Amino acid sequence: MRDLAVKPGDDFDDYANGGWRKRAEIPADRSSTGVGLEVFLKAEQRNADLIREAADGQPPPGTPRRMIADYYAAFMDTAGIEKRGLDPLREELSKIKAIDSKTALARAMGQRLRADVDPLNATNFWTENLFGLFVTQALEDPAHTVPYLLQGGLGLPDREYFVSNQPEMVKIRAAYQVYVREMLKLAGINDSTARAERIVALESKIATAHLDRTTSQDPHKANNSWSVTQLSSSAPGLDWKAYLTAAGLEKQPTFIVWMPEATKGLSALVGSESLETWKNWMTFHILNRSAYYLPKAYDDLHFGFYGKTLQGTPEQRARWKRAVSNVNIDLGDAVGKIYVAKYFPPSSKAEVQAIVKNLLAAFDRRVDALDWMAPATKAQAKAKIETLKVGVGYPETWRDYSSLVIRRDDALGNAWRANEWEYQHQLSKLAQPVDRGEWWMTPQTVNAVNLPLQNALNFPAAILEAPFFDVKADAAANYGSIGATIGHEISHSFDNTGADFNAAGKMENWWTPPDLTHFTEASKKLVDQYSAYEPLPGVHINGEQTLGENIADVAYDAYHLSLRGKPAPLIDGLTGDQRFFLAFAQGWRTKTREPALRVQIVADGHAPAPERARTVRNIDSWYDAYDVKSGQKLYLAPGDRVRIW
Repeated sequence: MRDLAVKPGDDFDDYANGGWRKRAEIPADRSSTGVGLEVFLKAEQRNADLIREAADGQPPPGTPRRMIADYYAAFMDTAGIEKRGLDPLREELSKIKAIDSKTALARAMGQRLRADVDPLNATNFWTENLFGLFVTQALEDPAHTVPYLLQGGLGLPDREYFVSNQPEMVKIRAAYQVYVREMLKLAGINDSTARAERIVALESKIATAHLDRTTSQDPHKANNSWSVTQLSSSAPGLDWKAYLTAAGLEKQPTFIVWMPEATKGLSALVGSESLETWKNWMTFHILNRSAYYLPKAYDDLHFGFYGKTLQGTPEQRARWKRAVSNVNIDLGDAVGKIYVAKYFPPSSKAEVQAIVKNLLAAFDRRVDALDWMAPATKAQAKAKIETLKVGVGYPETWRDYSSLVIRRDDALGNAWRANEWEYQHQLSKLAQPVDRGEWWMTPQTVNAVNLPLQNALNFPAAILEAPFFDVKADAAANYGSIGATIGHEISHSFDNTGADFNAAGKMENWWTPPDLTHFTEASKKLVDQYSAYEPLPGVHINGEQTLGENIADVAYDAYHLSLRGKPAPLIDGLTGDQRFFLAFAQGWRTKTREPALRVQIVADGHAPAPERARTVRNIDSWYDAYDVKSGQKLYLAPGDRVRIW
């Protein structure tokens, strides 16, 4: 796996992963490969087995197992999908065609409003609805749940794809217009060329109204509580009363408008652009979001653009794999409950919880040792550590899908009803006390998340697998891999966004002015460090956009706590510290197609994996472990190493 011809101090990622990368082949149906895909494929196969097992014995109608089985069967029934053609969409398409006024347009848009991602953790905000809705506690009032309105309306991953004149962006924009035209033509809609031109021109105006990604991630610019009256007066153009009534939000007195200028711009476009153009836009996006569940021609066309052109992926994933993904999206807790019962034993949970305990203790000690932080600020930081709610494996309560209708002969209907069910689930939270134990990922998801508003972390069972985590592995390997992941998520509670929230999840400045100045200056040094990285010729990382993902964690300290004062063994000729840092770098083992890498650099809050492995150059112990000397490419003088926590 290692490339021993590379000096660790010159390129630690290449030293750790270069041998693997030379041999690795990206699967034809993926845009990248690496350790994450390895763990994902294990979870995917397990999920597939569980879903197929759910159909054995014909479980009773209405039970979770029957719903899982019927959803999967409907998605796999390609013959039935071909036979029905566009029939499942006829009613929706007719409703759009019948829109005869801007009020009716607002009503139709409101009916399609859906729950969106957490803006504090999102990798993108693009959505096929004009706005997205996020429901959680208020930024400054952690005792009450409120709705957040987010910018949307784009069919490409970010506004940059519409406003940038870089050749690659211009090329993708042109391909997108061709795709829009071909999708309309396939659906039998006449004058598809002119309609596609109008749709893309409209989305270009929508993109111009959007806030850029870095600004969108700043909660201080997002805390705008507007009444319904303010929505109408401050963002004219959209009939807000009709829109909110259709969205089931007519009784909601206030909203937090996350992107006020974008909201004003999008609403104004509803008023200024022609009704026919908006109807064309809605028609295309209904087709676009439904393509997975329509005949093969639509599915292939959708993949041709979003898979091949945008991500550089040569082949569509097998149908059964996409069926598994969609079951997990729409019936995630039903599958997850079965998944953890079979694949996540109590012993694994206990082992991970022990790692978490050491990581929290290490972070607490690090706060104590900070010579630049005032006692008042330290007390607040330590309170966050003490009250941090860490979910390991699975949620404490499971969702009840009994009111969701799943039919064995209605793939598209199942997806739409599940989408509506999720939306109503989110709306129901508005009348309930804040649930600080709420999970935002399913147990079978290979990922992890920090939730600043809940002061909580979620580590799903599926990521707690080898090589990220192995109960039989050396402590250095576990702490360097899953420990670094957990430590990284803990550090999010104190990064450029998490540091704005107190122990209760309230957005509040808990820093003394000198401490905040020190933190900001240290963060700026990390921004500059990452902005200098150039993953592709002429394409630099946006250090500000990726800042929160680049701040180092405390896994190294926690690893040494786990040793309880005993020396680490020498294994395969490597010391404990060497194995720790090697495991960290190999946890970022990735190979990515160039188009997908471009998308990530533009639209993702995460820097590419090789650059994230370079975080070690800011850690003194790495220099000692690998005898890194001045003159080597990653070497930083002690005063230039970024130390934030």
